[in-house]
This record gives sequence, C-alpha cells and structure tokens, in this order.
Amino acid sequence: MKACTPSSVLLVCLGNICRSPTAEEVFRQQAAIAGLSIKIDSAGTSDSHVGDKPDPRSQRHAKSHGYTINKLVARQVTANDFRDFDLILAMDSQNLADLQAIKDGIIDTEDDLAKLALFSEEDPTYCGSDVPDPYKGDNDDFEEVIERIESSAQAWIESWKAC
Repeated sequence: MKACTPSSVLLVCLGNICRSPTAEEVFRQQAAIAGLSIKIDSAGTSDSHVGDKPDPRSQRHAKSHGYTINKLVARQVTANDFRDFDLILAMDSQNLADLQAIKDGIIDTEDDLAKLALFSEEDPTYCGSDVPDPYKGDNDDFEEVIERIESSAQAWIESWKAC
C-alpha cells in the first residue's frame, strides 16, 4: 500500500440508506480488486434512519450490479469517526459542510483528524459534483447513483496507485 493511500475511509450521505451504503460496498470491492487493504465504512449526517437497512430500491439496484448491501445498517457520524478514519468522503456539498461543522466542533489536541473531501473530487468525469440523492427519485436515479459511485471510487483508487 502506498504512503498516500489511507488506511481507512468513511463514506457519508444524509441518511446512510441509499448513497453511502452503496458506496461502501462498491469501494470495498474495488479496493480489494486493486489489492488495497483499507477499512471502509459508511454513515449518515442525520439520525433519521439509524438502525435501518439500506433502502430496498438501493438494495435491488446494487444487487443487479453485483453488490450486496442488505446486511448493512445505517448509523450516524460521530466525533470518534474523525479520529478513527483517515479520510471521510461526503456524497454532496451539504454533507461536506455538515461534516466540516462537526469536525470544527471537536475540541481535540490531536492534529490528525480525518481529512474531508467530496466523493467525486478525484473523478475527472464528475469533477467534484454532488452524487444526487435518489431517495425521492425513480429507477433511473438509483442507476445514475451506482454509475457515479463506481466511477468516483475507481478514480480515488487510481489516484492512490499513482502516488
């Protein structure tokens, strides 16, 4: 594993039932294929779905692409996540702002709190744009999310392989 490759990555969306659990499994599979040993988890900035399984539509679309997310359980981001993970990737700019506010509120003498970034920051196809929330959308929205997640996860992995 290269020095710039994080040892742990947390993927974050609002409720942790659509985008981030899908990203968790996609990232886990792509990292394994690339031979990277990275701790990968997901969480939400909101507590509205804590304890819930991923949205059934997310499960169905993920499964159709070879990803199994039905055993994941939603949880909310905690202050400890900023100590336990090297990199926290937000699915959209609002999640990133919420994460930055949490990080700013951590009174800590440690300088090595997690770095924050947008999930698509390294992706030349999506160039730092938000991964849209499919929750109120249709099948096409869930398919678009998987396409974006696969692309951006691969872009992060490629960037780590290049350093």
